[in-house]
Amino acid sequence: MKPTSDRALVSIYRSPRKSEMYLYVPKVNGLKDVPEVLLEHFGQPHHVMDMLLKRDRKLARVDTGRLLDQLIERGYYLQMPPSKDDYMLDLYREPKPDPDAEA
Repeated sequence: MKPTSDRALVSIYRSPRKSEMYLYVPKVNGLKDVPEVLLEHFGQPHHVMDMLLKRDRKLARVDTGRLLDQLIERGYYLQMPPSKDDYMLDLYREPKPDPDAEA
């Protein structure tokens, strides 16, 4: 099934190099439209699943309409990992001394 603006049969691959990075491609084309340079950074793709994706279907971290549009335009969609919240990074930092604190 060739992707349309309303639906597509997609294959989903996960990256072995980056946690929560996924690559969506039309099942009919496979990985042939994915640029070689992207595959080098992505790593050896691990097949997760195939699914029929419709524009009205809700996905957790992907806008389905944008995904379908990218499949038609580029032949793939790359889902990047979520950004880390700054406050979570603070858990691993040394606390800065308070200049106003009494010694």
